[in-house]
Amino acid sequence: MGESVDELSRLLAQPSVAAQNLGIEECAELVAGALKARGFSVSIMPTGGSPVVFGERKGQGDATLISYNHYDVQPAEPLELWDSPPFEPTLRDGRLYARGVSDNKGNFTARLHAIDAILDREGELPCNVKFIVEGEEEIGSVNLEPFVKANKDLLAGDVCVWEVGGVDHENAPIQMLGLRGICYVELRVRTAIRDVHSGTGGSIFPNAAWRLVWALSTLKDPYENILLPGFYDSVIPPTPREKELLAQLPDMRAHYREVYGLEGFLKGVDDPLELAIQAVYQPTCTICGLNSGYQGEGSKTVLPAEASAKVDFRLVPDQRPQQVLAQLREHLDAHGFSDIEIVYLGGNPGAKTDPDHPAVGLAVRAAEDVYDKPTRINPMIGGSGPNFMFQEYLGVPIISNGANDADSRAHAPNESISLDLYAKAAKHFARILMLMRDY
Repeated sequence: MGESVDELSRLLAQPSVAAQNLGIEECAELVAGALKARGFSVSIMPTGGSPVVFGERKGQGDATLISYNHYDVQPAEPLELWDSPPFEPTLRDGRLYARGVSDNKGNFTARLHAIDAILDREGELPCNVKFIVEGEEEIGSVNLEPFVKANKDLLAGDVCVWEVGGVDHENAPIQMLGLRGICYVELRVRTAIRDVHSGTGGSIFPNAAWRLVWALSTLKDPYENILLPGFYDSVIPPTPREKELLAQLPDMRAHYREVYGLEGFLKGVDDPLELAIQAVYQPTCTICGLNSGYQGEGSKTVLPAEASAKVDFRLVPDQRPQQVLAQLREHLDAHGFSDIEIVYLGGNPGAKTDPDHPAVGLAVRAAEDVYDKPTRINPMIGGSGPNFMFQEYLGVPIISNGANDADSRAHAPNESISLDLYAKAAKHFARILMLMRDY
């Protein structure tokens, strides 16, 4: 496994921050080189933004397994909260620390490690394998949909293994079968051409910060109801089968309270099943960040001329980002905020795989001799990604595999994976490949 971790470390040392357009081309070349080294036919394919690395290798069977991954990572800031530099992979107490190690470079190289083991033993892969490795997942996969739509025949397969997977906080393996959608926007307002002394303008000039705060305050009521017109009309509740699976998942209340220092949950929810439903089957409106005026040390008496806020809406079936954008515009205009500019930063609808699909059973069987606990089926998780594109245009079921755990801290400082779990992720993927021979 040492050589695989070394290869992962080289990939981690290459920054590839899509939000900052940092190191994208260089990282795509590294990914392409890694696939070529395994005998894959590889193309670095242009899109409207970051390129997609596509690799294909024929196997003994007729079935085709698609591995979806991404080589871009989240920004590493705030840098001062890292215990070691984010792009200098560091091993501590059996865990490898670096930006992107859990999301998603570690899962990608664990799959390469599995392929190496099969080729060493068998000489050939048991099925056809296609890698689709994009470079914009962390900014909403903004150019992936037209790419997938235009290349349906090239990308076609029978089963897709998604980028992420691993174990839950009780170290039980999980199959995550669905992702919520997302609509991410920036709201901007300008009330003057420049900031002004608050003593000069405080009582006679419009204040951009207040203007934005007032607009934001209209989006939700104190009971967490999102007030956009028709926002809930397309929401589909969980099926009885999905509720049954949610009821079998562990009670997360104590874990959330301990890890995040919470006293309770929104709307006073305290029933484990109701909390699980609320967590993923209800849409959200989240203020992710605010920016206006002076925020440095000490005081500065200034009236801001402009203000902005980053807001994301997590969407559930069957909501659509463009629908939410139209509702948001209508809502702001109706409340007298036609001066608030909406900048769309990306989004996807949600999508999910039938928990009783044969591919899910295959993934569960593949995990039986890898982990010391039975697999738990999670019908949908709260995060978002471009899984709907693969189900919409390629018609494939999606299963999960990876080295993530409750301590991975994806998107946060000190992101890491356990090397023990890294080895198990590779074994799981290898067993999925072997079972695909007869799929």
